[in-house]
Amino acid sequence: MGRGRVQLKRIENEINRQVTFSKRRSGLLKKAHEISVLCDADVAVIIFSTKGKLYEYSTDSRCLLLVLDILCLMMRE
Repeated sequence: MGRGRVQLKRIENEINRQVTFSKRRSGLLKKAHEISVLCDADVAVIIFSTKGKLYEYSTDSRCLLLVLDILCLMMRE
């Protein structure tokens, strides 16, 4: 039997929110690595924490630079 649906709402407790962020960030980066290996795809993931810290993963530095360039262009608009 599958899991029930998780209700999405902001986690008010800051410590619990940070723990959840860390766990989900790790899971997301793991999934990005898996899809890059299984599908031989270029993948870039950029994550900003609520405190503005940058976390990134890319299979190719050119891929990450391209994503960062696009992000900079979007922020200028």
